[in-house]
Amino acid sequence: MGNKVDPAASGEDSVVPGVPPIQDIVALDGDGSCIAEARHRAVDFLARVQAEYGLPVSARAMDLTQLVVSELVTNARKYAPGPVLVELRVSGAVVEVVVWDSDPVLPVARAADAGRVGQHGLEIVMAVAQGFEVQREPAGKRITARIALPDDPGGSVTGRRPQ
Repeated sequence: MGNKVDPAASGEDSVVPGVPPIQDIVALDGDGSCIAEARHRAVDFLARVQAEYGLPVSARAMDLTQLVVSELVTNARKYAPGPVLVELRVSGAVVEVVVWDSDPVLPVARAADAGRVGQHGLEIVMAVAQGFEVQREPAGKRITARIALPDDPGGSVTGRRPQ
């Protein structure tokens, strides 16, 4: 569990063409402290991205990234036995939050129900993320959520264009 921002091996999703993307990967053991640890790593990562690379990271992006990390790691801890892998990666003006867990069952957002207590995490992530995808892996699954780093000039909370 290094505490550094590492450039990836390829420059395909780079902030600057030809320069590898900025990323941080942390393996969590899945115990009760892993959710808070993941949130702290996300904040530290985005603070370093801003300080070391001069990229704009809005307060909104900081808050939403913590929320998304918290919800995805909580779900991984709740539904999948064993470790959780969290990757944070800046690609262009977007932070990608990637969470891997050992459960091969792909999550499905439940229908909206204001009376339901809990189990809204996936709905929340999908509502605030600019992009969202789930991919089955040879072992487990990987969930990726994308959040715009700068504030959207159009005023949209999620960075999505009004439909």
